[in-house]
Amino acid sequence: MFLRFKTSILATLLALTSGVFVFGQAVPAKTDEKKPEPAATSISRDASKTVTAEQVAESAILVYAFPGGRVTLNQIRKTAIERGKISVSNPDGKTEHANYQKFTTRGETLGKEKIRLDQEFSGTRYSLVYNEDKIFGIANDTVFDPLEEASRSFQNQIVYGLEALLRYKENESKVELGGREKILGVDFYFLDVTDKQNRKTRFYISAKSFRVMMLEYEDAGVKYKRKFYNYNYAQGTLVPYRSVLWAGDKMIEETEIGTVTYGQKVDDALFAAS
Repeated sequence: MFLRFKTSILATLLALTSGVFVFGQAVPAKTDEKKPEPAATSISRDASKTVTAEQVAESAILVYAFPGGRVTLNQIRKTAIERGKISVSNPDGKTEHANYQKFTTRGETLGKEKIRLDQEFSGTRYSLVYNEDKIFGIANDTVFDPLEEASRSFQNQIVYGLEALLRYKENESKVELGGREKILGVDFYFLDVTDKQNRKTRFYISAKSFRVMMLEYEDAGVKYKRKFYNYNYAQGTLVPYRSVLWAGDKMIEETEIGTVTYGQKVDDALFAAS
């Protein structure tokens, strides 16, 4: 059973400074998928002057797995099985559609993560595997080296994704506030997360809900942005069920999650090269 808390995010931020979390009165929720989250209110003008990058990051982590934050994420997301649909725009302008399934075994850091992405396009089926910072492909039980573009795109999904923020401490990444601004009426914190390989991701975090609504990064001279939609709960943790990736002003990928399950057994052989 989940709890509804009346504490504002501002109170959480102040509590984070002293290392103590203070919560309000509990109200039972009906189901996991409709789990109430902490009420979020805008930080006052005076209070915002003292907000640090770490406080914004920690508040976002708390919202994505309330009330335990990273402890809850580590407990629930030890493994993940995700299934859905993906649409990809090719350089020639043609859009291809595929069903996909993704298997993940959580590592101590993103570099030690194990991820397998199976994709089935029309007439083509293959897998891309990320095993402790190494990438290879599998097709018809044969291991191959993916094209550089495919390998780079797969790696970018991992290192420039939400986990870069949710696990910034484990990855020993640096966090910095890039400002605060209203865009189309929405108040955002700009949070820059830079990992040990100097890869920087800018997260657009709602100052009201502390959800990530968009992220930006640059790779090989191209500026990318990924927008997140349809947030809902999966086993008590917050998940955007739809995302759209843009390269410059062109939409190049759209992903729709059908189902995602955490904690089930995932065979380590799925990530093996032989």
